[in-house]
Amino acid sequence: MMKSAESKQPTSRLRQELIDGSYVRNAWYVAAWSDGLLDGQLVARTIMNEPIVLYRKADGGVAAIEDRCAHRFAPLSIGKIVGGDRIQCPYHGLEFDGSGACVHNPHGTKNIPTKARVKSYPAVEKHKAIWVWMGDGPAESGKIPDFGVLDNVPELHTTKRDSIVIRANYQLVIDNLLDLSHTSYLHEGILGNQDTVDSEITVEQDGDDVVVSRHAANAAPPGMFAQFWPDYPPRVEKFTQMRWMAPSTLRLVTGICKMGAPTDTGTGYHAIHLLTPENERSTHYFFTAVRFGVMTTDETLNRDLQKKIADMRRFAFEEQDAPVIEAQQRIIETADKPLDPVVLAIDVGPVRYKRILGKMREAEQR
Repeated sequence: MMKSAESKQPTSRLRQELIDGSYVRNAWYVAAWSDGLLDGQLVARTIMNEPIVLYRKADGGVAAIEDRCAHRFAPLSIGKIVGGDRIQCPYHGLEFDGSGACVHNPHGTKNIPTKARVKSYPAVEKHKAIWVWMGDGPAESGKIPDFGVLDNVPELHTTKRDSIVIRANYQLVIDNLLDLSHTSYLHEGILGNQDTVDSEITVEQDGDDVVVSRHAANAAPPGMFAQFWPDYPPRVEKFTQMRWMAPSTLRLVTGICKMGAPTDTGTGYHAIHLLTPENERSTHYFFTAVRFGVMTTDETLNRDLQKKIADMRRFAFEEQDAPVIEAQQRIIETADKPLDPVVLAIDVGPVRYKRILGKMREAEQR
């Protein structure tokens, strides 16, 4: 039944879902990690094909305005901050404040034309990240997804706040993250192994969130998790739960525990995945992790594990996930015949979130 509903779509419909230019705009998207925007620094970012420049104001707050001067369209991001709160265009010296208004014209009578302004974007700093509201509707800070797990954690228990760019549509990246079965193959030996192939998969909907869980009751600890547990038992329970929060953020809880024991008695990490569409063929991917149930007490060991976790996860995403996802993008774009994808039991999560996302886009467009 699920297959007939999802697999008989013509190529045009498949492309509409995967690589078109429509987005949910009345939502918060991560533009940068907080520690990636220093005082006096201008950071350029393209989100949903819109060029944006971020900077910190004199009071430490964040401003986000269009990265395109109203005069000759030079990028403001290659200018400089003046007066604490304004960006000076590098081309002719016009100055714009955080509201997007031109506040200084150094030429002629110094009159400021009415059209001399650029678009501004609401920006909020929360959960160690900078969030930008891309829509025209009221920007409600309460709609920022819950990543409180990043707040007030010991420095040694969290990994580097990292990012890469994947040259593919953000939905292909979500598909990858909600498909927990691929870790047994694409990340074998790091995040999964053959013992986890037959794991039980469940999918639940919590409001508009989609939660995919995978549980292996009798498995050898995968390589990364074995490092968390000195003298780990030869067989454990491996648990993974991925929560998708519309439109494009995901929070993972994964780890191992003794067989038959509650999962909260084990050890593992919370993994944060924040996806921001650069355009229909490119995605900003921000990620980090926070350990829980930490069983290692030696500071030197924990420092070593901190780096290993960060390096292993970046390797998994950049060297294993990204090449496959980017190849998918190319194949879908260049298809010369109708594509009729097979839908498996492991695809319930991706199918479910696409329906919710599609309804949100349609409601917004109406």
